[in-house]
Amino acid sequence: MNVDDLYQEAETQLSSVSDFIRFAATQFHQADLYFGHGTDNAWDEAVAVVLQMLDLPSDYPQSMLNAVVLSEEKKHLIHAIKTRVTERKPLAYITNKAYFAGLEFYVDERVLVPRSPIAELIHNDFYPWLEADNPKVLDLCCGSGCIGLAIAAYIDDAEVTMSDISEDALTVAEINIERLGLYLKARAVHSDLFDNLEGEKFDLIVSNPPYVDAEDLADMPQEYQHEPEIGLGSGEDGLDLTRQILENAAHYLTEQGILIVEVGNSWPALEETFSDIDFHWIEFEQGGDGVFVLTKKQLEEAFVTGS
Repeated sequence: MNVDDLYQEAETQLSSVSDFIRFAATQFHQADLYFGHGTDNAWDEAVAVVLQMLDLPSDYPQSMLNAVVLSEEKKHLIHAIKTRVTERKPLAYITNKAYFAGLEFYVDERVLVPRSPIAELIHNDFYPWLEADNPKVLDLCCGSGCIGLAIAAYIDDAEVTMSDISEDALTVAEINIERLGLYLKARAVHSDLFDNLEGEKFDLIVSNPPYVDAEDLADMPQEYQHEPEIGLGSGEDGLDLTRQILENAAHYLTEQGILIVEVGNSWPALEETFSDIDFHWIEFEQGGDGVFVLTKKQLEEAFVTGS
């Protein structure tokens, strides 16, 4: 049976929510997909695609799994499952939904799919590093706005600026500002790193910039090829943007300000490049690594007074 016939038969024969989850899980497993955009196995991905496409909550009760799927809903489900398999497109780009720090974000192929251990820091109010009561925060290289908007949602009296060089990404961030109703606490600014932020000072600059080195970028699974390369690659060693952030961040921090940056697998290259800097690498209870904290004082000593 060819692929088109298989999916046509599935659309005809399957009837319940559980039927489609089982079918999707089988297809995902047999296709040997890569899972790195929210789930890590075929079953969880199958549950996610079916529930999201039917606009059902993630805690949908098992007692309702036998609910009948309507014919129009079947078409949408089969299209989503087939697209995930044949195009290896990340689920978030199929459903236009991604979840970060417990919030739902709109995403499409103009931005990376949200994923960062920084979500754990947000839930902990960046304790013990962030001391300001009414913090001014900059989400640098904001993409979809997930980090900045989660900060605005969870940290009382936070005033958040989100910046990105990509106007496409900022369009998506604006959609999420509106959807989450955070337009009084967050704004999006078009800026090449700090270029359009002259004179502003922040208590926290947080950034998940592009940090994939050239070798890793070339070897990434097909799923990642759907993401904008501008949001992934950052030169031969993955540190082109991080260098610029380190060299300039002190000028945009308050006296008690801190810089938190995620560099992922490029952290050994960063430590080798800046061996004289005492990076504090955060340990996460929920998994993840490659995120450092530096104070304004450390940045000034390394890149201002020491320059």
